[in-house]
Amino acid sequence: MARMSTPAPPPAQTARSPWLALVILCVGNLMIILDGSIVTVALPTIQQDLGFTQSGLAWVVNSYLIAFAGLLLLSGRLGDLLGSKHIFTAGLVLFTAASLACGLATAPWALVAFRFVQGVGGALTSAVALGMIITLFQDPAQRAKALAAYAFVGAAGSSLGLILGGVLTQSLSWEWIFLVNVPIGVVAIVLTLRVVPGLPGLGLRQGADVTGAVLATGGLMLLVYTIIKAEDYTWSDARSLGLLLASLALLAGFVLRQARAASPLLPLHIFRSRTVSGANVIMLLMVAGLFGYQFCTALYFQNVLGYDALRTGLAFLPAPVTIAVVSLGLAARLNQRFGARPVLIGGLLLVAAGLALLARVPSDGQYALDVVPPFILLGVGFGAAMPALMGQAMSVNSPNDAGIASGLVNTTQQVGASLGTAVLATAAASHTAALLREHENQIDALTGGFRLAYALSAAFVLVSLLVAAFVLRTPRSAGPQATEQAPSDTAAATG
Repeated sequence: MARMSTPAPPPAQTARSPWLALVILCVGNLMIILDGSIVTVALPTIQQDLGFTQSGLAWVVNSYLIAFAGLLLLSGRLGDLLGSKHIFTAGLVLFTAASLACGLATAPWALVAFRFVQGVGGALTSAVALGMIITLFQDPAQRAKALAAYAFVGAAGSSLGLILGGVLTQSLSWEWIFLVNVPIGVVAIVLTLRVVPGLPGLGLRQGADVTGAVLATGGLMLLVYTIIKAEDYTWSDARSLGLLLASLALLAGFVLRQARAASPLLPLHIFRSRTVSGANVIMLLMVAGLFGYQFCTALYFQNVLGYDALRTGLAFLPAPVTIAVVSLGLAARLNQRFGARPVLIGGLLLVAAGLALLARVPSDGQYALDVVPPFILLGVGFGAAMPALMGQAMSVNSPNDAGIASGLVNTTQQVGASLGTAVLATAAASHTAALLREHENQIDALTGGFRLAYALSAAFVLVSLLVAAFVLRTPRSAGPQATEQAPSDTAAATG
């Protein structure tokens, strides 16, 4: 690993406050995360104004998701080769320009195309942000606080997107869910260029592995597309099986390529650490459960409780507020005192408990009694678990692996979100249809479907809890702060 060591940055690069740089990185990433959910509550208005068909409307979301998930690994590697700051800035420029184009779109095809470009910009930005934060903060205590702030953005951003989407759509128009990104993006670009430090990349001579990039991007895009289309037909359908086998074949080819390439896109040695491998499995399962819960709860609010778009968005507010209090105020201290692994396990337990409570929600539910308590449990658990999990997922041996580790964990999140939404939405719809055939009324049948989805969400999180308990390891050195050491030390301790 000596050949990949990175010298300390010159003083000029660290003269400005790393905390200001952290704010800029978090704002840029928040803009990307918000856009994944902000469009959800505006879809009916977009359909009416632009003349989308019902099936075509789904591509306003799917085109963004496919580009985002499919390009994260390549974006992380480009960050290692060309410098993370350059890739982050390029992503912000592309995302901001595409947001303006989306807000000005007057035809369905144009909005879908520009949403795809937004996804490309989002992938470039998100893939390297976490690695840049790890590089900025070498002190364990400061790094724990920085990761807590970044985790809050990731954990609360999606819920905040639902709230903001409802407010903007109902008070202004759907175009503003995109146009609001433009001034924020311009400011973020300027401040990134002036404030965020940058280190030189390895250089393209180290090899971008074009073949691996094509296999990984094609395989991931096809896999996400297959998961999304699974909502339209069953997994036993020949089309879905064919798409699934094709995506797995591409991904298998990618793994073989990485084992043989001189300069792989995803060096397989990153998976030698049980911490990195286990953390990504946990991330996949936890995000699958939580994104599915969010999707189903938005439908429960509107189709069962009769909420409008604005009230639906505001109804999610207890979750991000609780996440903010825990992740920004308590998570860093909990990690320093008890260590990342115990905090992660405790957080996952609370998340599973919150989802289990939602699995008992009645068809005539009262918001304050039946929804708010599970939301608070979810907020506390996720707010505590996410910073600890981020630190574990970034436990790489070399700073030069930070970009690809960041891209990997973001890819894991996006695939988990797609998988969770598709599986839980399909399960809820199938169970609702079965209850209707048994002559249940519409509201009770819908509620029964959502209950099943919540139970499956809880099961996903419980499996992730088992991985955290039996796969992750606590470093040998005793003491609660041992788990918050630098990534290279953690990886060495966990082997």
